[in-house]
This record gives sequence, C-alpha cells and structure tokens, in this order.
Amino acid sequence: QVQLVESGGGLVQAGGSLRLSCVASGSIVSIDTMGWYRQAPGKQRELVASMTSGGSTNYADSVKGRFTISRDNAKNTVYLQMSSLKPEDTSVYYCNADVRSDRYVVGYLTNWGQGTLVTVSS
Repeated sequence: QVQLVESGGGLVQAGGSLRLSCVASGSIVSIDTMGWYRQAPGKQRELVASMTSGGSTNYADSVKGRFTISRDNAKNTVYLQMSSLKPEDTSVYYCNADVRSDRYVVGYLTNWGQGTLVTVSS
C-alpha cells in the first residue's frame, strides 16, 4: 500500500504565500508523475500542477507565474509553493502520485492523499 500525506494548508490573506508538502510512503519502487489538484465546493477537481520524475512540469493557466511545483525524489516528496494567493484559490488541495509498487511488474497506479484545505481571505 501507498500513503500520501499532505501538509501546509491553512488560512492566508490575499496576496500571501503558502507552501504545501506531500510525502509518499509505503510500498514504493519508483514514482513517475507527482502533482497537485484542487477542488472547491460545488466544482470539479482540477489539475493545479504536475511534475514528472524527469522534471517536466505542467501548470494550470490560472496559477502560472504564481505557483511553483518541485520535488525531492530521494524523499518521495512533492511541494507546491503558492504566492500571490487569491480568494479564488480557496480549495481543498490534493496530492497525487503515479507509483510503481512491484519491482517485477512494470505498471503505475495513481494514488491520492486526503487533501489539505487552503483558505484565502480577501
């Protein structure tokens, strides 16, 4: 089994910054893409940012220039540095990771964390 645990959420004023962290643990042979999604009340979950094991990144247009994703492969950890936060960034942020758990079978499963709430006040 694989567990993803997020941390770093909280309440911040508009224009402020937060840094989210997500640590993967458990049965891990390798991790391909790690990323962050968010889901606001009444809305669908959407991609915020993702990063492959090779370092390629992908960002939602709404966060480009404000958010930065990074990862420490040795620690199975992904980070999301959020700056210039806006009230519309208020959401539950979820970490996900494509994990290979069997060294004899090539295949990746997507795992999700429980989410961390980010609230941006105006």
